[in-house]
Amino acid sequence: MQVDLSHPIDTGMQTYPGDPAVEVHPYATHDSDGFHVDTVRCGSHTGTHVDAPAHTEPGGRTLSSYPVDRFVFDAAVADCRDLSARQPIPLSRVPDVDAGADLVAFRTGWDAHWGTPAYLDHPYLSPAAAGACADRGLAVAVDALNPDPTPTENAREDEPADFRIHHTLLGNDLLILENLTNLGKVPERFELRAYPMALAGDGAPVRAVGVVPE
Repeated sequence: MQVDLSHPIDTGMQTYPGDPAVEVHPYATHDSDGFHVDTVRCGSHTGTHVDAPAHTEPGGRTLSSYPVDRFVFDAAVADCRDLSARQPIPLSRVPDVDAGADLVAFRTGWDAHWGTPAYLDHPYLSPAAAGACADRGLAVAVDALNPDPTPTENAREDEPADFRIHHTLLGNDLLILENLTNLGKVPERFELRAYPMALAGDGAPVRAVGVVPE
């Protein structure tokens, strides 16, 4: 069985504050041109996407430097659905997985708020949790906007700043997947396939799919 873990890309969809707006408009139509082509304008971190180290690390690796098999993960789910808005994910939620796993998917349930202001006030990784992932060589996926806290008027003074969690993970050559959805439909261990568009740079939208044995 395969589970679609991706948000669709469409005009006006939610983005990180300040990122390019997403626009999908017809460029050619069947009536006028005999075929259909859309114009798509968006940032490299649109929708369900992967962050490469070049996103936050000067001189960091770009997507084009990875073989395609790097985007297939043995994923372990960390259930964090009991956490509330802007609550840090503690170290204790990082699973003690065997040597086969190479990614932790933090299931916050925050995809239920997709497209609303509440989506920006998601739970986020504590520095200790991010450090544990880095120490164990685990990439990170979240069903939220960001593994760092996203700035809003509800931010607290004690929250990590300056993309600290991104630096911890990407600085250790560990990829980050953001804006997943439907993590409630996969088991605690599954194969995550998240092949990015063939962009060379700092990140790209992916079609994230969870592969679950029948």
